[in-house]
Amino acid sequence: MLQNNEYFSGKVKSIGFTSSTTGKASVGVMAEGEYNFSTAQPEEMTVVSGALNVLLPGETEWKVYGPGERFNVPGHSEFHLQVAEPTSYLCRYLKG
Repeated sequence: MLQNNEYFSGKVKSIGFTSSTTGKASVGVMAEGEYNFSTAQPEEMTVVSGALNVLLPGETEWKVYGPGERFNVPGHSEFHLQVAEPTSYLCRYLKG
């Protein structure tokens, strides 16, 4: 079953799904802007197209991730994103 998600007044949209190869995940697109996300469980984010400028929990420097690059976010934390152009991503929800 697919689940539609919308955040930040429609600037971030995703479709949630579960598969045998990916597990529980969502794929989506972020419009230009700055966003703060909270996590309930650990997540693995992979940039599909575009770029994400990311400030991870406990870090003091932002890092840019481009197509094919991924980063992990701990569960029960918050991370910050800056998006300069529409960017697509795959988010895998990992077991904590």
